[in-house]
Amino acid sequence: MNDRTFRRITVTLPDLDDGYLSDVSSLDTPRGAVREFRYADADLRALELAGVTLSSGRVTAVRAEGVRLEQVRAESVEFEGCDLGSAQWSDSKLSRVVFRDCKLMGATLAHLTLDNVLFEGCKLDFTTFAQVRTSGPVVFSKCTLTEATFTGCDLNRAVLDTCTLRRTEFDRGSYRELDLRGNDLSELRGAGNLAKVVIDRGQEAELAHALVTELEAVFGEDLEDPDPGRRR
Repeated sequence: MNDRTFRRITVTLPDLDDGYLSDVSSLDTPRGAVREFRYADADLRALELAGVTLSSGRVTAVRAEGVRLEQVRAESVEFEGCDLGSAQWSDSKLSRVVFRDCKLMGATLAHLTLDNVLFEGCKLDFTTFAQVRTSGPVVFSKCTLTEATFTGCDLNRAVLDTCTLRRTEFDRGSYRELDLRGNDLSELRGAGNLAKVVIDRGQEAELAHALVTELEAVFGEDLEDPDPGRRR
């Protein structure tokens, strides 16, 4: 296995030997499992999988207009350069999985359990993470998460490293020791839900700005004085 360390956590990723991987023309199989595979350079109208296990494989440069994955277990799988658009991925577990330079824009990832998962250089704008739970190390590195939403998630001890968090919303959930160092936090939404996260001292002002914006607080000096001539 390959280990990558991000601050306080180490992610274990697939260590695939291309000599053992066989080319496949589809990830859908009546056997219910695809193992030691390589799936590449496919343009699909739809990618729909249910009750399938993907094990020890690479998915490279796959583009699909519609993606629906349900109860799909991925173990030791690399997704690279894929455009999965507004994917609907639900009720699944991902272990030792990396998404590298992938697009999942406007996707819905719901009821996923993540264990040793890395999103690296991915575009995840407008994506909804609903009730996603970390059972092991999880890292988002150099990803864009503009207007993405995390709702009902358990992201304890996950790491967001050098990500774009423009209007990214953290709804109610568990974010204890979520490591937000190295990111601009000034445009976060839901800052009040981020109890016990990890930040740098230099990010205090950014997080305070996000909270003030969320509360729609008004500064006294900006209020019009109804009686300008009155002395206090």
